[in-house]
This record gives sequence, C-alpha cells and structure tokens, in this order.
Amino acid sequence: MILYPAELPRGLHNGRTYQTVSPLKRSELASGRARQRRNFTSVPTMAQISWIFNSEQAQAFEAWWRDQLVDGSQWFECPLETPLGYQDYTARFTDIYSGPNRLGPLLWSFSAELELRERPILPVDWGLIPDFVAHQSIFDIAMNNKWPLNPWQVYILQTDQAINEEWPLP
Repeated sequence: MILYPAELPRGLHNGRTYQTVSPLKRSELASGRARQRRNFTSVPTMAQISWIFNSEQAQAFEAWWRDQLVDGSQWFECPLETPLGYQDYTARFTDIYSGPNRLGPLLWSFSAELELRERPILPVDWGLIPDFVAHQSIFDIAMNNKWPLNPWQVYILQTDQAINEEWPLP
C-alpha cells in the first residue's frame, strides 16, 4: 500500500469536511409518502482536505501525486483526524487537486477531495450502548484509576519468565 509521505505535513484542521454517500434508496409513492430502505451497508465518505506546503514540500507533493499515485488514481494510506481521533485511512483522490495557490513568500496551498474507503465511524454494535460512547472519558478514568489491576496484569512478567523457562523455544 502506498503511504502518504511522512515528510509532508498533515492536512489542515480548519475547513476540513466529511460527507458520506447516502446508503439509502428512496421510492416516492403515488400517495405522496415515500418508502425508504438501506441500499448498501458500506459506502465511502468524501473528505475535503487542504494543505499548506513550503516550496520544497509542494514540489514533493506534486511529484508523489504524479509518480506514486499515477496521477491520483491509486489508493493510499493517509493520517486524518476524525471524531475517532487521528487514524490512518485508505483514500484516493477523486480528481486532480486544486493548486498550487500562493499564500506568501515560499508558501503554497493545495486542496482536494479524497474518497475514504470506509466511513470514519465506530464499529458495529457500539450504537447499542450509547451511554458508554457518550461518557467514554469518564469510563476510561474509572477503568484506569479506580479499578484494581487483574492479577494476570500484576504478575505477567513473572508468568512469562516461568513459561519460557519451563517450555523453552526449540
């Protein structure tokens, strides 16, 4: 998998938007009502991303887009911030980027729409326990500060050492 170059800055926080393609199919009925149902279970999310590069970074970005992404047609892994935090997402450009636009001495802006292969959303069944999701910071504090450690966690190094002495690798 092609990786977003670590030497280039991440996309800007300001102005970043995500729009999910609708997974629904809607049929208008003669009565004026509509019937609605799920058409797809996995749909892409479109992300509007902007970058600011210095001259060298702008050159590297354009060359990477042309040479490694074959003019933007290939999927790549890139770090993006979503409500889930910073994670790597599989994405591709939907079209050529906009830019370079000069911002000031040696600064250039670029923007583009990326198609994310998977929606940046919690895994299936987390919606069944919305209290845990809504209060996850409190739950995390309680789990780490208030609850005692499991004996397995306390003695894991001794257990590992004993197992390796008792059953050494060949």
